[in-house]
Amino acid sequence: MTSFFNISLGLPYGWAWFLATIVGILAIALPLMLSVAMIIYADRKIWAAMALRRGPNVVGPFGLLQSFADGLKVFLQETIVPSAANRGLFLLAPIITFTVALIVWAVVPFQPSVVLADINVGLLYVLAASSLGVYGIILAGWSSNSKYPFFSAIRAAAQMVSYEVAIGFVLISVVMWAGTFNLTGIVEAQRGLYGFINGFGFNPLLFPMSVVFLISSLAETQRAPFDLTEAESELVAGYQTEYSSMAFALYWLGEYANVLLMCTLNATLFWGGYLPPFDWAPLYAVPGIIWLFIKILTFFFVFSWIKATVPRYRYDQLMRLGWKVFLPLSLFWVFLVSGVLMFMRVGV
Repeated sequence: MTSFFNISLGLPYGWAWFLATIVGILAIALPLMLSVAMIIYADRKIWAAMALRRGPNVVGPFGLLQSFADGLKVFLQETIVPSAANRGLFLLAPIITFTVALIVWAVVPFQPSVVLADINVGLLYVLAASSLGVYGIILAGWSSNSKYPFFSAIRAAAQMVSYEVAIGFVLISVVMWAGTFNLTGIVEAQRGLYGFINGFGFNPLLFPMSVVFLISSLAETQRAPFDLTEAESELVAGYQTEYSSMAFALYWLGEYANVLLMCTLNATLFWGGYLPPFDWAPLYAVPGIIWLFIKILTFFFVFSWIKATVPRYRYDQLMRLGWKVFLPLSLFWVFLVSGVLMFMRVGV
């Protein structure tokens, strides 16, 4: 893209790079926003089907325009800021959540060489940027100057710490096996496992970590059964109790953008990313972005399925799972994977 602006249009290299970056950002952000609207619709349809209900079916054909109608509704509502709230932080919090949900997509490879920023430490960037999302929730809970949002913010902080540690050790196992922090390199390292299949998830040594990562992804995005930050039976609506209008909508958009991101990371780190499931030449005729899209939708269905069928954990169960199960298991797996790699590559 940069060479097109630089050579074909004759722009200086600096301006060519700038325009190419803007086009790349828009090419990711605009389809992502449309995808968020449609997966909210899909989420509601899946829940309805599992509860033997119809779901959205009035606005547009098959109810396809329901998410856009809901978006228009919240856009036209008044933004109400509680009189005792810290106004600046109250309005800044949803912006942080929404922005952080978008910036992580910069390093996601959609197919070979199709990535906005193919940096060598892409996985570290993902871990660092995705960890910032909890600040939007903490600020919302504190700045609302209300009891239940504050309780929700404290829960979010504890939940993030509990599962970020386990996710970090899971990622160490993946990085050691792939030998790189670059996400494209991690996807390419999954090519041709056993000579015919693509994906670390098919490796018996890494499959348990793929399960831990999937469950931790649910906790990271505050999805059921780990939606203790909302817990309407205890905290009214949690950190977003005092929000209305577009501030409330930004939280919804950020939440679903994060869900899509975690589905993408599950597909990219363990199930071959843009690679077809089998290392068979005819399957490579299908563009990599299509394979990635299919895998993302599969994981999203799993997320919705779990939310529709699994009851919410108690808070002590949530903490016990993170600290007493996932943390020691993932730490042990780091030693196990490193030992196996040492034996395979060094022979001692």
